[in-house]
Amino acid sequence: MSKARSTMGQCGITSSKTVLVFLNLIFWAAAGILCYIGAYVFITYDDYDHFFEDVYTLIPAVIIIAVGTLLFIIGLIGCCATIRESSCGLATFAAILLLVFLTECVVVVLGYTYRAKVEDEVNHSIQKVYSEYNGTNSDAPSRAIDYVQRQLHCCGIHNYSDWRNTRWFGESKNNSVPVSCCQPSIGNCTGVLTRPSELYQEGCEALVVKKLKEIMMYVIWAALTFASVQMLGMLCACVVLCRRTHDPAYELLVTTNSYA
Repeated sequence: MSKARSTMGQCGITSSKTVLVFLNLIFWAAAGILCYIGAYVFITYDDYDHFFEDVYTLIPAVIIIAVGTLLFIIGLIGCCATIRESSCGLATFAAILLLVFLTECVVVVLGYTYRAKVEDEVNHSIQKVYSEYNGTNSDAPSRAIDYVQRQLHCCGIHNYSDWRNTRWFGESKNNSVPVSCCQPSIGNCTGVLTRPSELYQEGCEALVVKKLKEIMMYVIWAALTFASVQMLGMLCACVVLCRRTHDPAYELLVTTNSYA
């Protein structure tokens, strides 16, 4: 009975160490993925920053990049601690994983908080951005509007008729909207309102809100996914650490260089 229990214990420790090594490889991959997601959020935010004034929305992205960098270090510590069967290393590994896990929980909470604020932020700022449009490439709000209309296939705030209420429309006096409102399949489109079928029919406000919410969901799902992986890592590290500390048979395996 004692022998069977010992065999089962060694089987469990071997499985835990194997899973730990595998998880450390996942942590390295996760580090790259999280840094990519964080960078993607920054780049996308730069394209839409005129529609979204609250810079604190970037906090989840900053944390995600920091976590990604930390995960690379965690993977290195975990591999060394698992291979060398270091109690101190395993304890440090588990403690850092716990810290990262809690940090990712904060990311999820912040992500949901800022995701809920997206619509109010866009509604508050989009009217101002459109009112500042002057149609030149040297003007940042104008570039932002043209970029969004081309990328999201939209025109105006709610639809193309919103351009009638802008200063640019009144000053240009040509009864047309920016050519960025033109559908790419239409040749020689000049944006004139007498040919509305050539223009994008959907407004930009709803699409900008949808895009920004999608970006925030990427951050939330990335944090949730890797937080669950880290929970498994903490569990395996604790199993190996507890067995190494309390199991005499396991100590004997270590001292005789016969690793499980």
